[in-house]
Amino acid sequence: MQQLAHVLVIDDGSTDDTGARAREAGAELIRLSQNRGKGTALLAGFENLFSAGFDAVLTLDADGQHLPSEIPHLLREYERGADLVLGTRSHLFAEMSRVRSASNRLSSMAISFAAGERLDDIQTGFRIYSRRLFETVPFVGARFEAESAIVVRAARRGLTIRSVPVRLGTADGRSTSHYRPLIDSLRIAAAVTRARLG
Repeated sequence: MQQLAHVLVIDDGSTDDTGARAREAGAELIRLSQNRGKGTALLAGFENLFSAGFDAVLTLDADGQHLPSEIPHLLREYERGADLVLGTRSHLFAEMSRVRSASNRLSSMAISFAAGERLDDIQTGFRIYSRRLFETVPFVGARFEAESAIVVRAARRGLTIRSVPVRLGTADGRSTSHYRPLIDSLRIAAAVTRARLG
């Protein structure tokens, strides 16, 4: 069941029939000719949708982990005045592999410290971004680091961030994730440091 009237799919250089299947399902499509990273793909979507007049954008990763049926929980927090809503998985960390669980816990602790606000799941891609957030806080970074850095910048500028626990299609997600633990963790650490100091 479709939860939202307008769906935009960013095809970040896929080599399968992702774009065709998205169009067949009724989604608008933006296709990037080659893989440019999650941050670049998200920014393409934000620019398209906010320039079209939307007040908020909900992001959902296409790896099967996030369930569209959970969207109403995020919408409720947005409607209560949140600038950024995080659909969190911390209550499911025990169901993840030890490596992924430890990585999520440690990164959330470190980024919470940088943000000056306790947040229990920074790495989630299931989010709502308000127009005010997008117009106030720069969205910087080509890959996964963009999502972490914008949380820090939003918190440092006093914008409202809310978390809501969500159910998942699959708790771990390692088999479908493109996250590279060492390289992407270093990118995130550098981006978060710049966000805290900037």
